[in-house]
Amino acid sequence: MSAAAPRLLVWVGSASACIRIAKRADFTLSVDFKELLKELLRRGCRCLVMDLSGCEFMDSTFLGVLATFGRELSRGNGAQAAQRIELYNASAPLTELLDTMGVLDLFRISQGTPTLPADSQPLERKAITPSKAEVSRTCIEAHQALMDISPANIARFKDVTQFLAESLKKATPE
Repeated sequence: MSAAAPRLLVWVGSASACIRIAKRADFTLSVDFKELLKELLRRGCRCLVMDLSGCEFMDSTFLGVLATFGRELSRGNGAQAAQRIELYNASAPLTELLDTMGVLDLFRISQGTPTLPADSQPLERKAITPSKAEVSRTCIEAHQALMDISPANIARFKDVTQFLAESLKKATPE
């Protein structure tokens, strides 16, 4: 049996990175995606490009993780903060979702083929397999970020965030 194709393909240059998302960008990928973004910032990437041409679906958890970094990077905090996240080839429904969730202005939206710097190399990395607790924490953080960014999201995510927090508390020993 062959291994599943990676859902995050990454190329890294001296100051930039390009991430191609294949298939579904959902909560099962969110912890790995969050750790990848942290790693890229530690490496000094100042421009993050996301190629969404193969992204068939994005759920609110993945969107919340993306928006968290988009907000942080647009503020320019930290010595190694990226200047922006650029989203290439976002479908019309995804662009509408970004707008509805109040996060569209955190990103630059582009169409076409992202141009990789000449020094870009594929980043060989092993996808992480997070625990249920890590996934739950990431879901809570992502939805809390969406509510913080846009008060209109409170009605959408307050109950799910509360449910996840209570479930996590019951499942995690003190």
